Amino acid sequence: MTARRLLYLGNGRKLQSVAKLDERFESAGLEVDRFWAYNGEFPRSLAGYDGIFLSGSPHGSYEDIPFIHREHDLIREAAAQGIPMLGICFGSQILASALCGRDQVFRRPYCEIGYKDLAVTPAAGEDEMAGAWGPTVRMFVWHNDEVRHDHPDMVILAASDDCPNQVWRHRMAPAWGIQGHPEVTAAQAPEWFTENRARMETDGGDVDAFIAESAPALEAKTMITRFTDRVLRG
Repeated sequence: MTARRLLYLGNGRKLQSVAKLDERFESAGLEVDRFWAYNGEFPRSLAGYDGIFLSGSPHGSYEDIPFIHREHDLIREAAAQGIPMLGICFGSQILASALCGRDQVFRRPYCEIGYKDLAVTPAAGEDEMAGAWGPTVRMFVWHNDEVRHDHPDMVILAASDDCPNQVWRHRMAPAWGIQGHPEVTAAQAPEWFTENRARMETDGGDVDAFIAESAPALEAKTMITRFTDRVLRG
C-alpha cells in the first residue's frame, strides 16, 4: 500500500521544535515532507498530500510577511481540495485567518500562559478529533494572539476561563485549530520551558512552577493521534 503523505509546514525560527512532532508523525507510519515555511520554503504543488500540519511561529498571522501571505493561499487551496489540516498555536491562527478572514485574529492586551483545564463544549462530543474528551481537557496554553470565537464557520470545541476559542474546527473544511500546546510531552516540557524562560517570564509566567507542574496531557494528545489516524486512512 502506498504510504500516506503529510505536508509539515514549519513556521518557527527552527524547522523542528522541541516537540519533534514531525518525527512522531513518521513513527506513526506517515511519510512526512518537511518545508520550512518561515524560511520561504513551500512545495510546488499539493498533489499527493493526504494531510497538512501547521506549526507555531513567533509571528502573527496578520503580519505583512511574504511567507504568511503564501501560507494563506496554500491553506485556501488545501481546503478547496478537501485536504485535512491541523494547526497548533500560530497554525490555528493562520487557519482561522485564511478560512474565516484576516480580522479573526487579534492581539490580546495581555498574555494567557499556564496549565489550564479547558471547558469542552457539547460540539466536541460529535467531533472526530475531540470526541474522546471528557468535560474538561488539560493543556498548557501560551499566547498573545487570539482567534475570535463567533464566526459562523467556526465550531468551538474547547475554551479556557480567559479565551473562548482554545480549540475549534471549520464547519465545512476538514481543518482543526488548537491554540494551546498538547504536542509537548512531559519529558520535553522542562527543556521547552527552559529554552523559552526569558519570553515566558516577560509574558508573566512562572517557569519554575511550570517545570514542576509538567504533565503528559495525554487526553489532549488524542486530538493529534486522531488527526494522524485520519491522514493514514486517506
